Parts: sequence; structure tokens; C-alpha cells
Amino acid sequence: MVFKPNYNQQRAERDRAKQAKKEAKLREREDAAAMRRRAEQDGTEPVAAESAETRDA
Repeated sequence: MVFKPNYNQQRAERDRAKQAKKEAKLREREDAAAMRRRAEQDGTEPVAAESAETRDA
């Protein structure tokens, strides 16, 4: 027997996935910013941040 589609549940699942993706992206940006700040305080160049910048280009 085929069930009737539950559009509200499907919408909620899409919204949860979208929010999780946004949070992961924000966390990645915050980590990169923190790494750059630490590198500036130490007086060294951030190695991982450079690769992230080239990936965005």
C-alpha cells in the first residue's frame, strides 16, 4: 500500500538539512578566522587559511 505524501514532514527535513549546512559553513569560517587571528598574534603566516582562500577563488 502506498502512503499519502507528508509534505510538511518533507519540508521540515529540507529545512533541517539547510540549517545544518549553514551552521557547518559558519563554523568553518569561524575556525578559519580564529586560525588567522592566532597566526597574526604569533607573527606567522597561516598555512591552512591560504589553501581555503585559493579554494574560494
